[in-house]
Amino acid sequence: MMEDKTEKNIRLTIAYDGTGYYGWQRQPDKKTIQGIIEEKIGTMVGDKVLLIASGRTDAGVHALNQVANFKASSNITPYSFFKGLNSLLPDSILIKEARYMPATFHSRYDAKSKIYEYRVYADKLESPFLRHYAWHISRSLDLKPMKECMEIIRGIHDFSVFCSDGDNKNENIRTMLNTDIITRGPNWLYFVFEADGFLRHMVRNIVGAIIMAGLSDISVDYFKDILESKYRKKAGVKAPPGGLYLKHVKY
Repeated sequence: MMEDKTEKNIRLTIAYDGTGYYGWQRQPDKKTIQGIIEEKIGTMVGDKVLLIASGRTDAGVHALNQVANFKASSNITPYSFFKGLNSLLPDSILIKEARYMPATFHSRYDAKSKIYEYRVYADKLESPFLRHYAWHISRSLDLKPMKECMEIIRGIHDFSVFCSDGDNKNENIRTMLNTDIITRGPNWLYFVFEADGFLRHMVRNIVGAIIMAGLSDISVDYFKDILESKYRKKAGVKAPPGGLYLKHVKY
């Protein structure tokens, strides 16, 4: 029987702990999520591959369900990729699913929206076990103004003020489809954002400003002024990367 080595498009769903990585995107001489997975796929198929993600995550940022795809001329089945990659990859990266997709499927361009979650741990003492996975806030947070700020950013806005310095994007208008703050126990706050697209560091900059409102360092009206100003330096502190998780990608 002849082996079927026609080119196939494989979609992966990936979870990873971004601690110690220089983000998703492959970089020369640096440890990245994309670089390591591409290397292991290459080992399996005997050739170089390009792994395309739904979006890039920065250094120290985590993913619960990142979506990526690659094309390879191989008779290796999705299940074999699932098993094989998980045996080759470090414990910080997990392939949750692998499946065939139509040749036209593109993880980034076909995504309708993405959901990010930012985790805050509010307590007087910082836990040494959580420092890479949540933002520790030692002062009391007022939930009411934070929820009001989250409502303000819903809808279509120019998010220039929450875009990192040096970002060359000419189009900074995004649609924030949904926002929420979920409380879990007495100490945990999960900030949830769903949008049709995100600018670099956008979620971390938004969370930083909202935390300032929760600490009564700024008012809700001032937060609204920040959004409308489009002036990055007015937004203030940027939340650390360890609290950010790519939660879900919708297609």
